[in-house]
Amino acid sequence: MKSLKNSLVGFVVSFLGSIPLGYLNLVGLEIYTKSGLHDLVFFLFGVIVVETFVIYFTLLFAKQLTNNKKLMKIIDFFAVGFMFVLAFAFYFNFNQETKSNGILQNYLIYSPFVIGIILNCFNFLQLPFWASWNLYLLNGKYITIERKLKYYYIAGTLIGVFFGMFSLIVILQTFFQKTNHFSEYIMPVFIPAFFIILGSIQVFKVYKKYFKSAALEV
Repeated sequence: MKSLKNSLVGFVVSFLGSIPLGYLNLVGLEIYTKSGLHDLVFFLFGVIVVETFVIYFTLLFAKQLTNNKKLMKIIDFFAVGFMFVLAFAFYFNFNQETKSNGILQNYLIYSPFVIGIILNCFNFLQLPFWASWNLYLLNGKYITIERKLKYYYIAGTLIGVFFGMFSLIVILQTFFQKTNHFSEYIMPVFIPAFFIILGSIQVFKVYKKYFKSAALEV
């Protein structure tokens, strides 16, 4: 029963955590649109390879990671710059596609599996996400990680990540196909704007967390 509970808890947490629109889902959507289901599946497998190590190590060192304020600060500041870089990259890519093959189109000549690994290596926000969740689940005794039980939890999380991302990407692609004229403006306008909004939210969080509190102390 403990193994089944671990798997179910891991699946639910990772499935819901992977549904919110993020840059990996958007890249997966682009790969699915340009190259089809086969490449999307291999892209998700690449994402999962990195996710395996992240979940495993944050599970073992959750408390130490969440207490490492310097590391959390570096991750928060990195996230700000990364979101704005992605906004520029997508905007530049979609504008270049009218003149050439575009940046992402050039990347699609490489293995989608490798693309998934590389892009998820830059997804540093998953460290505080998984460290916080794992610490919460352990403290609340929702999961047990003695001996082999931890592997049932990890397996559940990986399955949840795969199906969460897969479901969102397929649903978005279906929606865009039905609104083809509208989707022409979604990719070049909405996606860069989406990352700018995410970056702006992250700026606000960083200000509130590190600068506003410091100002109040003074």
